[in-house]
Amino acid sequence: MNEIIRLVILTGGLLAIMPILLIITLAVSIERLWFLKRILRQGRDVHDRLRQVPYQNINGLQHVADQSADTLQGHLINTAIASRGESAEEMESHLEEEVLLAMPKINRGLWILDTSVTIAPLLGLFGTIIGMIQAFNVLSANGGPSKVTGGIADALISTGAGLLIAIIAVYFVNYFSSLSRQIMHQLELIKLILINRVHGKGLSGAGEVSRGTKLPAGTRLTAAEA
Repeated sequence: MNEIIRLVILTGGLLAIMPILLIITLAVSIERLWFLKRILRQGRDVHDRLRQVPYQNINGLQHVADQSADTLQGHLINTAIASRGESAEEMESHLEEEVLLAMPKINRGLWILDTSVTIAPLLGLFGTIIGMIQAFNVLSANGGPSKVTGGIADALISTGAGLLIAIIAVYFVNYFSSLSRQIMHQLELIKLILINRVHGKGLSGAGEVSRGTKLPAGTRLTAAEA
């Protein structure tokens, strides 16, 4: 304990900030990991259920929305149902608004990790500089090179702690950025599915029209076309 106190004093108290910064970084990372993974899992479930809803089946969409009432994707479905009387372009505009409103929730807290990436090494370096200054003061006062060497080595612990926190934070920043892009792509895909389910007739409908079309006399159909 005395050794830890000595190192904290040597680095001007900055070494004491490192555990706090590490705890904040880990807490934000764990919360974001749980939140973003949950949204992705919910999105996959909603996507699979929406794919099974027939075209222009509002009751089917409402059933999926009721099952996903507390999710971002559920709000998207409710918006599509509420604007079903409008054109496809107007519905797309309303759905795009919901997607943009969801972005702050998806990216919430990531600025803390960005800050940790930048500030942790700087605080560590600053603490090392303070420790080296104190070590050279010992050299000028006592003339002991061994004390100076030991003081510099102790001061470098501050830089090492800052770099460790930055490495952890930058990994999670990149990973969460990838998850955020996946979620936004997922929301865009669900948006298109909703527009198609409300305003589209489906590929099967187009095939039925083609089969019901009267062909000119003498026209032969191949086995694939039949």
